[in-house]
Amino acid sequence: MQFKGRTVFAFVMLTMIASVLVTLTCADLILKRDESSPYAVTAAAASEGDRYRLRDNELTKLNAVLELIETKYFQKVDRGELLDGAVSGMMASLSDPYSVYMEKDEAQHFSESIEGSFTGIGAEVTMENGRVVVVSPIKGSPAERSGLLAKDVLLSVNGEKLDGLNLQEAVAKIRGPKGTKAKIQVQRAGFSEPIQLVLIRDDIDVETVYASLRPDGVGIIEIRQFSLHTAERFKEELARLEEKGMKGLVLDVRNNPGGVLPVVVEIAESFMAKGKTIVQVEDREGNREKTVSGGKSKTYPIAVLINGGSASASEILAGALKEGAGAKLVGETSFGKGTVQVSYNKALGDGSLVKMTIAKWLTPDGNWIHENGIKPDIEVKPPGLYTVARLNLSETLKQDMLGEQVKSAQIMLGGLGYEPGREDGYFDAETAQAVSKFQAEHGLTVSGLVDRKTGEALEKAVVKWIQEKNNDNQLHEAIKAVSRK
Repeated sequence: MQFKGRTVFAFVMLTMIASVLVTLTCADLILKRDESSPYAVTAAAASEGDRYRLRDNELTKLNAVLELIETKYFQKVDRGELLDGAVSGMMASLSDPYSVYMEKDEAQHFSESIEGSFTGIGAEVTMENGRVVVVSPIKGSPAERSGLLAKDVLLSVNGEKLDGLNLQEAVAKIRGPKGTKAKIQVQRAGFSEPIQLVLIRDDIDVETVYASLRPDGVGIIEIRQFSLHTAERFKEELARLEEKGMKGLVLDVRNNPGGVLPVVVEIAESFMAKGKTIVQVEDREGNREKTVSGGKSKTYPIAVLINGGSASASEILAGALKEGAGAKLVGETSFGKGTVQVSYNKALGDGSLVKMTIAKWLTPDGNWIHENGIKPDIEVKPPGLYTVARLNLSETLKQDMLGEQVKSAQIMLGGLGYEPGREDGYFDAETAQAVSKFQAEHGLTVSGLVDRKTGEALEKAVVKWIQEKNNDNQLHEAIKAVSRK
C-alpha cells in the first residue's frame, strides 16, 4: 500500500457531514492522527513569517470587540465561550458544511466515533442550506429501525425546532443518553406534510463486517462503516469465504456513511492489481496525488451494492472497484460527497478540534462525484416498504379520511399483499377491506379501521418483511451479477 506525498501524514477525512455525529458513525476518512502532521498550524510553520498570523490592525479589532463585550454587555459572558464563538464564526464564514470547529466534548465524541464506539440514534447528518439533512442511518440502529432515510430533513426534536441552529447545536439536541426518547419531526421528499418518528437512543453496534456464503458459492460481505479495525475484520472474513470456495462476491455498503481512509484503501487493494490507482486527491492548485494499490486482483466476479446512504469511503470503494477492478455497481445512486477534510487538534492545545476541507477526491479515472454521486451499472429501486414513512397515529384512520398516515398504511398493506387498490392517501372502501383482511389474519378485531393496535401490527409486519433476505430485490440483482452459469 502506498500513500504518496503529504497525504500520508494528515488526518485526511472524506466526510459526509460536517463530521458532527449524532451517534453517528464517522463518515470521515481519517488517514491518521499524527502530531507531526505537516498540515498542523505549529510555531515552526508560523516562523516562516507573519503571513498566517493576525496583523496588528486585525488583532486590535478583535481585542476591541472583546473588551466591549466584557465591559459593556448587559450580562457577564464566559471568555472561553467568546473564543469558541469566534473560531466557530471563522469556520462558518467558509460556507462549507464539511469545515467545522468542535469544542472539547464534541471533539472527544468525534474521536470515539472513529474508534467505533458510540451511543445515540445511529444516523449521520449534515447541514444543507440551513437545514439538518440525514446522510445515512446506520444499519441496525434506532434511526434505521424507526424508518429514518437518507435525505430526510430533521425539523425538530422533542418539540424543539432545529431551524436557525448550527450543526453542532442541532446535534446536541438530537443526542442523549441510552434509553431516552427522541421524537423527531421529519420532512421527506414526496410527502406534503411532516412525519414524526419516535426513536429510543441506544448503544450502536461496533461490529462493522458481516459475512456469509450462499449454497451457490456467492459470498456476501456487508460493511456498515469503515472504522479502525474494519480492514482487519474484512480480511479475516474474505479469507474464510475464499477458503470455502467462494465463486463470486457481493460487497454491501448500502447506508454506509464512511470511515477511515487507510481502511478503505486496504480493503480496495484486496481486489486491485499492484500499481492500480485507488483514489486521487486534488489540491486547490490543481495538483493531483494518487494512492495506488499494493495488492493483487481476484479471478472471481465482484458486485458492490450502493444506495443514497452510501457515502464518502463507500463511494471511494465503489468507484475504485468499478474503474480499477471491473466490479459491477448495483442499486441506487450514492450520496455524492467528493471533498477531503483534514483534522487539526494538537495545535489548538485545549482538546478542541478544527476540521477543514483541503482538497477534492477523485475516482481512479479522475471523476469528481461531488453532489452527483456514483450511478450504478444496474439500477434497482427498493420496494416501497423499505422507504414508507412509519405510522404515528394520533387518531384512528377510517373511511373518507385523507392524509400522509393513510398513504403510509396503504403502502404497507399493498407491500404485504393486502391490495388496498390505491396509495394516494384517500381512505376508501377498498382500503377498508384490505385493513379488515389484515386484521382477520393477525387476530385483531375486524373493523376496517386503522386503530393503534392495528397500526402497531402493521409496523411489526413491515419490519418482519424487511428483515427477510428473500425480499431484498437489490441483493438478488447483485447476486445475479456475480453468478456464473
